[in-house]
Amino acid sequence: MTASRFRLVVHMVSSLDGHIAKSDNSVSWFDTTDFYEKGIELTVQDTAQFLQTIDCYIMGARTYEQALELSKSYGWAYGDVPTIVMTRRQLPVERQNVELYSGDPEMLVNDILKTKYNTVWVVGGALLTKDFIRLKLVDEIRLTILPVILGDGLPFLDQLKQELPLHLKDVKAYKSGMVELCYEIRK
Repeated sequence: MTASRFRLVVHMVSSLDGHIAKSDNSVSWFDTTDFYEKGIELTVQDTAQFLQTIDCYIMGARTYEQALELSKSYGWAYGDVPTIVMTRRQLPVERQNVELYSGDPEMLVNDILKTKYNTVWVVGGALLTKDFIRLKLVDEIRLTILPVILGDGLPFLDQLKQELPLHLKDVKAYKSGMVELCYEIRK
């Protein structure tokens, strides 16, 4: 595998007003009852096929804790794909494919991930995502906007403190009213 094939993708789900969680960190608003007639129907088979393109996930401690809580009702959303949780805390590791990492993000990407994987997704949280963007480690941002305005909560890209030129690669509107924007970061 060559490093030129490696892609680090940030994936985030947000409200129209740019929040990724309510003030209490809940994501109950993820369930949408909207219907957009001209949208794409997302099938289980399409989703499963797409998820096979992801080689590894990276997430922060709070996202991991949220995922563990949600897994009690919905199952572990990340399957058997290697998952790296960036944290300085001791957290429960209940799956063989989950690993805790407390080191430098640049070392993680350049010394570990690029040697093992082609496509790595950073799936939360906001602070971790901003660190990866600031360090210029991210190749692509996929933002899924849900049809809701929260009015308050945890913002996605506030206080980034740098301009970032992007190239729109793709836009998809789904029957559920979700819109996915896929941007390549210009380097």
